[in-house]
Amino acid sequence: MQVIANNLANMSTTGYRREGVIFSESVQASTDGSDSVSMASLSARFSDEGLGAVRSTGGSLDMAIDGPGFFQIEGPSGARLTRAGAFMRDADGQVVNASGEFLLDSGGAPILLPPGSSNVVISGDGTMTANGEPVAQLGLFMPAEGASFEREDGVRFRSDQPFEAMFDGRIQQGELEGANVSAVAEMTRMIEVQRAYEFSQSLQEREDERQRSVVRTLGQAAQ
Repeated sequence: MQVIANNLANMSTTGYRREGVIFSESVQASTDGSDSVSMASLSARFSDEGLGAVRSTGGSLDMAIDGPGFFQIEGPSGARLTRAGAFMRDADGQVVNASGEFLLDSGGAPILLPPGSSNVVISGDGTMTANGEPVAQLGLFMPAEGASFEREDGVRFRSDQPFEAMFDGRIQQGELEGANVSAVAEMTRMIEVQRAYEFSQSLQEREDERQRSVVRTLGQAAQ
């Protein structure tokens, strides 16, 4: 329920990746012919890799990715991957996001726009020009094969190894990718979870009352 509520709360968050959970079930067979006993537990969480809806903003440093891959950003906690492509120019001319994390180029270096540069154009292959002059080559990245890929929050991901450049995606300037969350699907799932919880609670209450009834009956018989 917490995961579903968090997904719904981030429906308007740029680049948010829907989170899901995986449950595992352990079954213990009976030795006396009675019913087996099972127990379910939360074993893993995952991020949905589906694409979110893209909207046009017209911002020269707003970018969306058509296809797989992530932007690489870097802040005080190190390099991270994200599909949240809302960037801006800071006072020093570096391209950053709203949290002040640097957007990195294909070589893993921060991108610096020359003083007074304007008319920034970003092509599909990531070539960035300003006033018609090339200034940077944006890169798209993926986690290295076999490396960990951990969700830090809804839009940032970290790994225990350096990220690898990839070339399958294309960059769309002036657009942003929204959250890949379906309100209808999440609300439906929330209703299902709520009903399952209520059924489980009711079952426990009935079992508790059954045990109390047995104790009362045995007590009356003993008297």
